[in-house]
Amino acid sequence: MRKRERENPCGICGHYHKYEEGEVCGICGHRVPLSTDQSGVHVSAFPSEILPDFLYLGSYDNASRAELLKTQGISRVLNTVPACQNLYKNSFTYHCLQDETPLPFDDAIQFLEQCRKDKARVLVHCMSGKNRSPAIVIAYLMKSKGWRLNQSYQWVKEQRPSVDLIPAIYQQLQQYEQQIFGSVESGNPVPPVFPLPDTAAIAFGFPKASDNSSTPAFSSVPATSIFDRPALNIPPQEFTFGAHKNEILNNSFGVTPANGNDTPMEN
Repeated sequence: MRKRERENPCGICGHYHKYEEGEVCGICGHRVPLSTDQSGVHVSAFPSEILPDFLYLGSYDNASRAELLKTQGISRVLNTVPACQNLYKNSFTYHCLQDETPLPFDDAIQFLEQCRKDKARVLVHCMSGKNRSPAIVIAYLMKSKGWRLNQSYQWVKEQRPSVDLIPAIYQQLQQYEQQIFGSVESGNPVPPVFPLPDTAAIAFGFPKASDNSSTPAFSSVPATSIFDRPALNIPPQEFTFGAHKNEILNNSFGVTPANGNDTPMEN
């Protein structure tokens, strides 16, 4: 086997090819256009670093790229979705959470604390890296750092902008915040829930049937119509196609010209 020329894999496909120079990957055919801004191309392949040299957040796709995890020094994986398989049990230490409601925050935090004591880098992941795994990371920050929910959420959101907690998960975090601090901090970035609009707000200013507002008075002077014009005194004229001038004059006196082909009517 030829010795590979690169030590850092591609941030998109995870394979070794000169992606900066636009070289096509010999395994999957991936190619990065030279004109593309590559400042954010690593988001889909590399997990987000939440705490330096320790805590990483990502998706199942991130967890399936063993070579990329090794380049970041990650040796342990916290799987928050039982449906996601632990693919590399010989290479990483896995801990899988049970599918419980609410989320088993204490179980996850205990595993993460052990990773911190062992100075091991750990990846926390779910299927998309947007809901369950960010909630576990936020709960860990509240418990270990003493941060309130607002600060923990903002920190994780800044490190991984794709985080999108559903209201049910966020309510579990609020309950966990109250369990830790004894209260829920006001001003938390709760996912907005818009109420149904009031019918009065969309009435467009028109009065209701029960409204006693006076009917607007319109001008009693009627507007001039384009059809209100004096009639033109033009006498009607008869016109017959193909008639000669003499026939027209005779017709004006009620005389019908004789035709040689006409047969006189019998009395």
